Amino acid sequence: MNIPENLKYTKDHEWIRVEGEEAFIGITDFAQGELGDIVFIDIDTEGETLEQEETFGTVEAVKTVSDLMMPVAGEVLEVNPALEDSPELVNKDPFGEGWMIKIKLSNVSDIDDLMSAEDYAAIIEA
Repeated sequence: MNIPENLKYTKDHEWIRVEGEEAFIGITDFAQGELGDIVFIDIDTEGETLEQEETFGTVEAVKTVSDLMMPVAGEVLEVNPALEDSPELVNKDPFGEGWMIKIKLSNVSDIDDLMSAEDYAAIIEA
């Protein structure tokens, strides 16, 4: 199981990588493994400002549809354009090419409330 140390995590299995006042968000390796083959990503919140734990889209796999939750409050700046034609990138590279949205953080200190890689590993291994 891949759990990069440089990211922060949520109990809902999203990850966030902060770069200054912006951040990239996706789902974890554990989440994509549990979902199975991802066939569609539906994110229509580009340009919207969302609160922490608000739904920013859905991910559809062969066996289920799951909501995607904001790890922190922020404005959705961009949706990964590659996912429109290749949603399976989330299965192949969830922490790289399979990122889902880029946001402008509303409050950088929100990051402090998220889990470290070690904390996240503890909840998925429990």
